[in-house]
Amino acid sequence: MAAGGAGGAAAAAAIAAMIQATKAMGVIVKMEPDQWRRLLDRVGTETLIVRGTRRVFRTYYQYLFSYRGLAFYTETKEEMNLPGSIESVNAKNIWLPG
Repeated sequence: MAAGGAGGAAAAAAIAAMIQATKAMGVIVKMEPDQWRRLLDRVGTETLIVRGTRRVFRTYYQYLFSYRGLAFYTETKEEMNLPGSIESVNAKNIWLPG
């Protein structure tokens, strides 16, 4: 019974850590690149884009912006051509929980 109690406590601790990570990062909405781009076009040029890359056998381009309290994320195999009027910053990479 003690082993089950220790396993339950470990599971509860893992869930608590996930909840804390979500609180720290907010809600991240992962979208297909075309959906993400359409939303960006609706938001306009007053947003900040965070750009990063992920390398797993090839390079993937990552994009993230915030709108109405949510973070919208997409990843592409080809670099996106963003409007020059939109401010962007480069991140070493963008890490998503889970």
